[in-house]
Amino acid sequence: MKDGKILIWYAIFAAWGTDIFAYFIGKNFGKHKFSKVSPKKSIEGCIGGTIGAVVLMLIYTYIANTYWGMDYSYLYITGIGIILSLVGQIGDFAASSIKRFVDIKDFSNLIPGHGGMLDRIDSLIFLAPFAYALFTLL
Repeated sequence: MKDGKILIWYAIFAAWGTDIFAYFIGKNFGKHKFSKVSPKKSIEGCIGGTIGAVVLMLIYTYIANTYWGMDYSYLYITGIGIILSLVGQIGDFAASSIKRFVDIKDFSNLIPGHGGMLDRIDSLIFLAPFAYALFTLL
């Protein structure tokens, strides 16, 4: 796949952008709890995470198109961003479900207060195959 060094960042922005924006939006505006699996997650955070990730991806698309000579469709990237953000959130919930099932709070002590290293990359691992499939269509 050509442009792999550029395209890989879309997956990273989708995963981490969703996590970051969901955290801040949910913390400040979250009123409606999403699930008992992850009691701190809110519907507002999930929506804010998706919107934030898409905005990051569109800014990155502008940079790629303007400065690196790419010709990525903003509409296509918006669609991919929504899909990847939602898939990433499913991955995050899947990891949370595993933790609840085995009755542990964190996957490790490597990053105290953040649930461990796997919590930093669970959504990225889950959405990576989808990103590859969607970007092979680009």
